[in-house]
Amino acid sequence: MSSLIDIFTSHKSDRSFTDHPVADAVLDRIISAAYYAPTSVNSQQVSLVVTRDAAKRAQIAAIAGGQPWIAQAPVFITFVLDMHKSNLAHQAIGREQIAQQSIESVVSGATDVGIALGSVMAAARAEGLGIVPIGGIRRDAEAMIELLELPEYTFPVAGVVIGHVDQPAHQKPRLPLATFRHEERYQQAGMAQHIAAYNAQLTEHWRSTGRSDGEDWSHSVSGYYQHIYFPHVLSALKKQGFGNDK
Repeated sequence: MSSLIDIFTSHKSDRSFTDHPVADAVLDRIISAAYYAPTSVNSQQVSLVVTRDAAKRAQIAAIAGGQPWIAQAPVFITFVLDMHKSNLAHQAIGREQIAQQSIESVVSGATDVGIALGSVMAAARAEGLGIVPIGGIRRDAEAMIELLELPEYTFPVAGVVIGHVDQPAHQKPRLPLATFRHEERYQQAGMAQHIAAYNAQLTEHWRSTGRSDGEDWSHSVSGYYQHIYFPHVLSALKKQGFGNDK
């Protein structure tokens, strides 16, 4: 088994999987890593929906914009921001939950989902499996909500594909560490130069791995962020009972 640090520092998003099933005991161990992960004020505001049905995985692949690895791999897990449970807890003692009306509840819940997602990805890789996290389910969150029958005060934040790797992915280089680690205060000096150097490095990475369609980082990230990435998230959140005016 790899060391924990090795697991984290060798991350790759695999997108080529066999259809070999993930054993139940293995999946149970992976999910337990998220089950025991910390949550803000012990709110336990995360739920996981495990999808192994092939037809449903195909639907999720389409919802996410046509990502075939979702249908290809045997397991897809949706990570749900879940304030439905805490609302029931309020009702049990005659109190009213109002936290979901605030943007803070979305930030807090998404943070807890991120912790759970990271735990599952590390656990799956420790089991020798490949993973790729999926944000594309937010492209049509309402369709995911309907497919998974999610109740009020829940929202599908992200997902992860888990399976046995067919063709291993290459690990992409990252921006220089100086753009990530800041001592005492945010260090702006030299940032533009670091980004320029990374653009050249990423272009060379794509060339060396045979990707003629690979873009540098500036072009890649601007392809997403010069627009509102998933413009229907807010309306879906509001339909689920969340607010953003507090």
